[in-house]
Amino acid sequence: MQDGIAGRVAAQDWAALTATLDAHGAAATGPLLTQAECMAVRAMWPEENAFRSRVVMARHGFGRGEYQYFGYPLPPLVGALRRLLYPRLAAVANAWAVALGEARRFPAEHAAFLATCHAAGQSRPTPLLLRYGPGDWNALHQDLYGEQVFPLQVAILLSEPGREFQGGAFVLTEQRPRMQSRPEVVDLRQGEAVIFAVNRRPVRGARGVHGVTLRHGVSRLVGGERFTLGVIFHDAA
Repeated sequence: MQDGIAGRVAAQDWAALTATLDAHGAAATGPLLTQAECMAVRAMWPEENAFRSRVVMARHGFGRGEYQYFGYPLPPLVGALRRLLYPRLAAVANAWAVALGEARRFPAEHAAFLATCHAAGQSRPTPLLLRYGPGDWNALHQDLYGEQVFPLQVAILLSEPGREFQGGAFVLTEQRPRMQSRPEVVDLRQGEAVIFAVNRRPVRGARGVHGVTLRHGVSRLVGGERFTLGVIFHDAA
């Protein structure tokens, strides 16, 4: 299984994905998971021992729907995705840090970055499984869990749009200085992912490079059921 995922990660056009991330703050991949792998992750939903906590969004004003954070040790498929995607994105993260004039740099391997998170008191895993039903939605937000933040994250669609659910689009907004926010909608097929900025990305303007703030969410589900796997690379305090 992990060999298959490793091959699919390696087969992505990372130069094109990087260019799209630089231009828009979000980029859709080709297939990362097979239909069987998507179903296997979805089947974990009722397994309480796989998760450390469950959140009902409406109770906190986050929207409508539910999500659960995986506990350590992560399921092998989830852990493999986190480990294999991170090095590809660390290069983008470091280029963004340079452009924004930030001093910090991210190590090449995810284990080294996690060690930094844990040393800072951020030791709770953040990959999560989200479930939406008819009328559910996710408010625009950022997944920031402490001082240590990796600037990119990944969401993989586990359900087949059009057949298993209707509506429920992934939405990204970019807050531009002295301008109205710019929306971006990313269409995905089952097993594909969107890579997107967690907080800020660099944008070149008339006066040089500046940072713009992004938030992401999911529009209202019209019908059916939608599952998503969220891969966040920093751990939580």
